[in-house]
Amino acid sequence: MSLFWRIFLLNAGVLLAAVALLLLGPVTVSTPVLLTETLILAAGLVVMLTANAALLRIGLAPLQRLTRAMTTTDLLNPGERPLPSGHSDVAGLIETYNAMLDRLRAERAASASRALSAQEAERRRIAQELHDEVGQTLTAVLLELKGAADQAPPDLRGELHQIQETTRAGLDEVRRIARRLRPGVLEELGLVSALRSLANEYTDWSGLVVATRVEHGLPPLGHEAELVVYRVAQEALTNVVRHAGASRAELTLVGAGDRVVLRVADDGRGVGGAAEGAGLRGMRERALLVGAALAVGVPAGGGTEVRLEVPARRQESAA
Repeated sequence: MSLFWRIFLLNAGVLLAAVALLLLGPVTVSTPVLLTETLILAAGLVVMLTANAALLRIGLAPLQRLTRAMTTTDLLNPGERPLPSGHSDVAGLIETYNAMLDRLRAERAASASRALSAQEAERRRIAQELHDEVGQTLTAVLLELKGAADQAPPDLRGELHQIQETTRAGLDEVRRIARRLRPGVLEELGLVSALRSLANEYTDWSGLVVATRVEHGLPPLGHEAELVVYRVAQEALTNVVRHAGASRAELTLVGAGDRVVLRVADDGRGVGGAAEGAGLRGMRERALLVGAALAVGVPAGGGTEVRLEVPARRQESAA
């Protein structure tokens, strides 16, 4: 039972007991009870209960809003906060709760920043090892297979050429994985070229047709913000390939005042009522690092839309 009903029923019980004493006890207005006295007492009781209920409802409304906020708050998807209102004690409690949210979000952002920085460093290390160690080894194997195929008898030459093609396909796959782990084009050519290259890569790799539209003269972003935009686009396209069952996707990057907006939409089956997976929560973690807003919805034509809005000026000043 809620606090409102407990207090209300308690007061109602007290008032009913008082009325019963007046009507049935020795302390009464008259004996026997007159009809007019009964009506007056009943009307007074109704008025007192109504006034009591109204006062309790007004007084406890801020606590009810705070309770709803506490049960629905998600640090990765912040919504509207309860406004401090009501009695000074209640308003102070709401202000304390909002301050706690600020502290938790700041601590989560700091810990997520450290974790993602370590993750990016580990990705660079693995990508470098794939390129230097595995890539060079497969390249040497290809050269040896070519020499062996040139000197092999005709009946073995075909099999060696087939092994050669399989090894070359494995080398291409290793290079593709290394590029996904460490987007060198982002560091060398910038965000726009990196996104175009990413779209072409997914088209070649999965057969998904990815159309890109990038505006010229976008507000500048810091390196960390560009990396967040790239990783969100990468994860969104990966989700399209794995889960959406789509044949076409659209990747756009446009400016909106002092913000840069990334949009990845597809014509697949949509998210439906499925719970958020690790990929989507990872995107929210990255967005939180740069003060960006991430939204997942259904566009007008169906499918799924991932929208990331990054505050450009903040990142520029921070850089």
